[in-house]
Amino acid sequence: MKHGQLWHTQSWEEVLTTLEASNDGLVDATVEQRRLVYGDNQLQERTRVSLVSTFFDQFRDFMVIVLLIATLISGLLGEFTDAITIIVIIVANAVLGFIQQVRAERSLASLKELTAPTARVLRSGEWREILARELVPGDVIGIEAGDRIPADARILHSEELETVESSLTGESLPVSKHVALVHDPDAPLGDRTNMLYMGTVATRGVAQAVIVATGMATEMGKIADLIQSSEDAMTPLENRLNQLGHVLVYVSVVITIIVVIAGLFHGHEMYEMFLAGVSLAVAAIPEGLPAIVTIALALGVQRMIKRNAIVRKLPAVETLGCATVICSDKTGTLTQNQMTVKEVFIEGRAILVEGDGYDPIGQLVDRGKPLQSFPPSLQRLIDIGITCNNAHLVVENDKQVALGDPTEAALLVLAQKVGRTDAFARVKEFPFDSTRKRMTVVVRHENGMTAFVKGAPDLLLGQCAFVQLGTEVVRLTEQKRQEIVHGLANMAGRAMRTLGFAYRDVKTMPASVEAAERDLVFVGFVGMIDPPRQSVRESIQTCKQAGIRTVMVTGDHQLTAEAIARDLGILPRHGVVMTGVELDRLTDRMLEDQVDDVYVFARVSPLHKLRIVKALQNNGHVVAMTGDGVNDAPAIKASDIGIAMGKSGTDVAKDASALILADDHFATIVAAIEEGRAIYDNIRKFIRYLLSSNVGEIITMFIAMIAGLPLPLLPIQILWVNLVTDGLPAIALGLDAPEEGSMNRPPRSVREGIFARGLGRKIITRGFLIGIMTLLVFYGALSVYHTGLQTAQTMAFATLVIAQLIHVFACHSGDDSRFILHMFENLWLVGAVASSLVMLLIVIYIPSLQVIFHTSRLPLLSWLAIVLAALIPSLALSLRRRSRSIRTVSVRTR
Repeated sequence: MKHGQLWHTQSWEEVLTTLEASNDGLVDATVEQRRLVYGDNQLQERTRVSLVSTFFDQFRDFMVIVLLIATLISGLLGEFTDAITIIVIIVANAVLGFIQQVRAERSLASLKELTAPTARVLRSGEWREILARELVPGDVIGIEAGDRIPADARILHSEELETVESSLTGESLPVSKHVALVHDPDAPLGDRTNMLYMGTVATRGVAQAVIVATGMATEMGKIADLIQSSEDAMTPLENRLNQLGHVLVYVSVVITIIVVIAGLFHGHEMYEMFLAGVSLAVAAIPEGLPAIVTIALALGVQRMIKRNAIVRKLPAVETLGCATVICSDKTGTLTQNQMTVKEVFIEGRAILVEGDGYDPIGQLVDRGKPLQSFPPSLQRLIDIGITCNNAHLVVENDKQVALGDPTEAALLVLAQKVGRTDAFARVKEFPFDSTRKRMTVVVRHENGMTAFVKGAPDLLLGQCAFVQLGTEVVRLTEQKRQEIVHGLANMAGRAMRTLGFAYRDVKTMPASVEAAERDLVFVGFVGMIDPPRQSVRESIQTCKQAGIRTVMVTGDHQLTAEAIARDLGILPRHGVVMTGVELDRLTDRMLEDQVDDVYVFARVSPLHKLRIVKALQNNGHVVAMTGDGVNDAPAIKASDIGIAMGKSGTDVAKDASALILADDHFATIVAAIEEGRAIYDNIRKFIRYLLSSNVGEIITMFIAMIAGLPLPLLPIQILWVNLVTDGLPAIALGLDAPEEGSMNRPPRSVREGIFARGLGRKIITRGFLIGIMTLLVFYGALSVYHTGLQTAQTMAFATLVIAQLIHVFACHSGDDSRFILHMFENLWLVGAVASSLVMLLIVIYIPSLQVIFHTSRLPLLSWLAIVLAALIPSLALSLRRRSRSIRTVSVRTR
């Protein structure tokens, strides 16, 4: 028995022979043997890492290791309070990461919920109700409307069966199922109309089918395997912080060695030099950086929630800022997943229908003017549409929704728009048949009985001998027939789904469907489409301005996908459309060579989506993948930023994602990208602030040690600055609003270093000036004014803090020369700076804290010297910038 076979290309007799099964089902002994071979019909999970191991894995991050080193250093210095503070930061970060990872692993559990708990199976000629996990290949099952398919199966017999496969294929409309074999071996899942798949739902009809695959061998099982095998890629921010951690450790080690050697050269004791080296190491490591990054991301997440974007994985937030490609599903993401009648063709002309979705608001427009009265042929078409119909419209949460076939629901909405809601009383129904592709009902009225027919227009036209024109019924001439065919081709060319309407007055109840559907009067047809969501076109245009390409990746038909993509502005004039069949013919390398030219992928499978994401990533793109179905989950998880729909999305898609759109609007992605760019800009601001401060501390300590001076700053003072004084302003920088024009610049490169665009130069320059001024104040107090070591250290401590607090406003505005003009744009920052100043005064003037931090009270004149020294770095850089601008203008003038 082979499970890799193309079951859809075999007749049902061949399938039964291959499976060694029969119409009467398997006997119990055979079932037991096969369960030993194939196992239970359920999705298997790989061996999971224990929760304890998952928790301790959080401590393997390089920046966390850096913090652990800082903790050890603080302990060696006897500063146990600081050591405890750092440990609290580490544990808090670990707990956050642990929670996120455990939640991400819920994807498979959600997937299991889509499998059917029970099944009706034929065993030894008897129908039984069993647990679905007990099914084996070769079992014959019964399916009715409302059943969830328990395993992959080949249809043996079908009566009007339709299934919804949107969670697997992405196609929104129900699929008619039948027993006839499908000859194309490369047919995508959505076109394998004689197959049933685990997790999909029957919406109409009945069927019998034979199980061909169970558990992990099913198409749903393949998705489960893809989800488990897809690894979460590190975000650019995680990569950069990891690199930064390495740099800081190397810097601290090198500086410590240099200082120890220099001190020994100057004749200092080994123990004294060890403490000095440790102090420098503490200065080099921004202990609060990971915590501040986490807080900044969390604050950004709160802003995103207000814009209907819910973030599940904090580090992935800033990834949005460097996204270069958005791979978007069509149904439910770019479109509303609500079929809508857009045109009605009657009497040789098309009447436009306004409005979208199941909202009954909209006018009918004929030749540019709203219809004031409705022609008899239009009224008859509406009568047929609402009577030959099994759908219902209900109101939920003040919004009209459809129950039943979305195509039939669209006809009910059309009727509401013309004020018709009452259907005729039906006395007979001939259900839709996949061969006839028509549905007929017989109605009784005061003048007798009439057969109403709706169905595929091309086949329906073949059953018509007459056509209604106004109040008259005339013979359908070849000219009229060609006129209708031309109208059908016009709508089909615009990817509309067409549905025709006809009728026949009958004197007695038709004895057969053939009698009811002959010599019909053709009334007209409608064109309907799943309309784009509001604001999607504008959002896609905004993405283009921001240097982001939108690619449609859908399981829907090529013509439909292409038409929607052109309408939305996704597909340019020379853009390529590729189908899943064409994609299968390409190797991964060939796909990488072509993927940048493709704007629409149609009729694709879950594996195709995963290959597309990987190909784009291998070409250097940062990929955002959106979707709502189970079929989207593997690609969502593998992408750089996975985005799921909050309303229409399955739990599987949500659990695999990093971002959930609460309103299902593509426009929310644009808002999230803008926030992501702002968050990264703010992270760069406080990295600039924190590292400039640390460089200032290093310069102060390093030069003092090389010159043989006493320690200008004590380790406890440095830790106070790094953990407390710097913390609040850095967090407040994370509240800066997005910069104007942030969506008019291209995405930043994923290869861009954290110190790119002059950030490293700004950090070193400002840090050097802060360090020099701090050291000058210390040296002046100690050697010129002979204040004593503790007072000199206090003045150096105060100079360092105030210089950094002035610098934070330059980081906020991006310009030393104009930072005063922008000081009050972020009131949180003003408050944070004020709080830091108060804390500085507290440790200097409260006696109990003077003992802990080795500080002394300072007179007013000392503060004047401190503030002047702290202002000099900003004044110097401002003058330098102005002189450079003057020289530039002078050169241009010449």
